[in-house]
Amino acid sequence: MKVYDFLDKQPAIGKLAIIEGTERVLAERALDAAIERLLPEDLRAMNLERFPAAQLDNAGRVQEAVQAMPFLAPGRVVAVTDAQDLKAAMRRELWEVAQNVPEGNTLVIVDLLSPRSQRPQPFGALAGRAALRIDTTANEDVRTRYINDLLHELGASAQPAVIAALARSDADLASVRNDLEKLALLKRKITYDDLQLESLTIEDPKAYRYAGALVEGRTSEAMAIARELFANDSRAAVPLISALATECGMVWELARKGGQIPARLRWRERALRPVAARLGEERARRAFERAVAAFDSIVTGKVEDGELAVDLLTAEYLELAQLTEKVNV
Repeated sequence: MKVYDFLDKQPAIGKLAIIEGTERVLAERALDAAIERLLPEDLRAMNLERFPAAQLDNAGRVQEAVQAMPFLAPGRVVAVTDAQDLKAAMRRELWEVAQNVPEGNTLVIVDLLSPRSQRPQPFGALAGRAALRIDTTANEDVRTRYINDLLHELGASAQPAVIAALARSDADLASVRNDLEKLALLKRKITYDDLQLESLTIEDPKAYRYAGALVEGRTSEAMAIARELFANDSRAAVPLISALATECGMVWELARKGGQIPARLRWRERALRPVAARLGEERARRAFERAVAAFDSIVTGKVEDGELAVDLLTAEYLELAQLTEKVNV
């Protein structure tokens, strides 16, 4: 079932629901809608448990949560998010749990893989008709619907050319959302010229996705994006390091007492302020300076191996983050 069919038609949700496909923002919307339908807000605190895949070392906690009795509610809801990141053994354990959900409770697995994926085999393919499957794969029509809905939520409008360009772009919908949120801060009616001047999506958002993922702690995602860019363009080091320098500069600014980032970039503040607090001003400054130095070494030709430069810079940033964690402990 396509994601908007699920949202519009509100089919019954049984013991197992699989949210699949590759669009994270649509998956988040589907998960929120499922929880809202299954549990009244005043009953969620005692009857809803979420398990990010990164925090699971075995499926026992999920099994306990799924098997628990609801508290003053018709059922319990257990959600496992980012299941696509689980190792094969953990996927097998989770699948065993998924086949034994008691009547009345619901297990929702967010498995951001294409339904056609071969390795790993998606949970949706394993479940078949035994689960409600919600596909977040976004074609142009789905993207257009999402963009129009988001503009309405933002209290903004856009020229048809803006909607068409974003609907036809290769950017993920998280990048589209970020661009529209940023542009909506500046003006209520977004023109195509605005999009070209301000949008990262219309250019190539992947370098900025790398930087955002790395700074926010999604290291595997960041490295996968970098590898993809280098596979298509040996000169990818310049946009990658430039984007990371921009992100680190914003983190440094937010780490300073009373620091403020420019209004046109304020859409990133919610994600970056916790990073700034964790790093602190000194380490944030060092991260920015290392990124700027790496950029200078690439554009001046001091370093010729761009991919190596990005790998080293990535490792340096991670070292700073790990040092911070040790200090905080």
